[in-house]
Amino acid sequence: MNEQLQTISDEQKERWNKVADGWRKWDEFTMNFLRPIGDAIIKALDIKTNDVTLDIASGTGEPAFSIAAIAEGGKVHATDLSEEMLAVAQAYAQERDINNIEFKVADVSNLPFSDNFFDKISCRMGFMFFPDMQLAAKEIFRVCRNGGKMAVSVWAGAEDNDWHTTMTKVLSKHIEIPRPPANGPGMFGCAAPGLMKQLFENAGFKNVTEKTISGTIDFGTAENYWLNRTEMSEAVVNSLSMASEETRKKIKADLLAACNSRLPYGRLIMNYSSLIISAEK
Repeated sequence: MNEQLQTISDEQKERWNKVADGWRKWDEFTMNFLRPIGDAIIKALDIKTNDVTLDIASGTGEPAFSIAAIAEGGKVHATDLSEEMLAVAQAYAQERDINNIEFKVADVSNLPFSDNFFDKISCRMGFMFFPDMQLAAKEIFRVCRNGGKMAVSVWAGAEDNDWHTTMTKVLSKHIEIPRPPANGPGMFGCAAPGLMKQLFENAGFKNVTEKTISGTIDFGTAENYWLNRTEMSEAVVNSLSMASEETRKKIKADLLAACNSRLPYGRLIMNYSSLIISAEK
């Protein structure tokens, strides 16, 4: 990996390490929110009892744990760039007595596995943050065995994910937020029609398919939404770290006002939409 990509990778590791405690705090809420996406990945992979599976950008452990429960006679290798996020996952594995899973800090651009190693490969909501997405797709292809399957999820367009953009729109009124470079890592960097299909076909995969999973998230209150975003989102945490206390107060006041103006049935319901891309080698 070249120096520029390494710099991006190092910065991402630092930022995700900072929010690991937030992910631990919000784990149940987040896993419930993301479960339909993880379930769609698992369905696309058609996990078998003895499968050896790689879960990339595993974070606090899903869908790795769900896959491990199905592949009882196999093994799951859960990797992530952030050692702090994986430490949370390891603690959960010990608490739940999950023994067929192994955790490893690893960069998707240089996976520490031999060619044709895995029966199945999953990646839930990590791909859009990879500094070189084509290189990542090639590495996934390399470690996937012939006849194996991969399935990943990414966020669809910003207009269909107001659970994220509601916060960023308010932030941008008070703080200058750098735009992600074209074709560079970013929350919606994989949303363009056909982009993911092309990446995986270029890497060598066949029978590449794409489907959309959409739904809603019940944050309950505007205050709850503020806490969630300021404790879990590495991008929000990084942006707010550059703001003065006075500016932070203004941002929070504007956000609460924006959220409280749109409470159907007295609760803050927001939408999400993701793409599930699957393929075979």
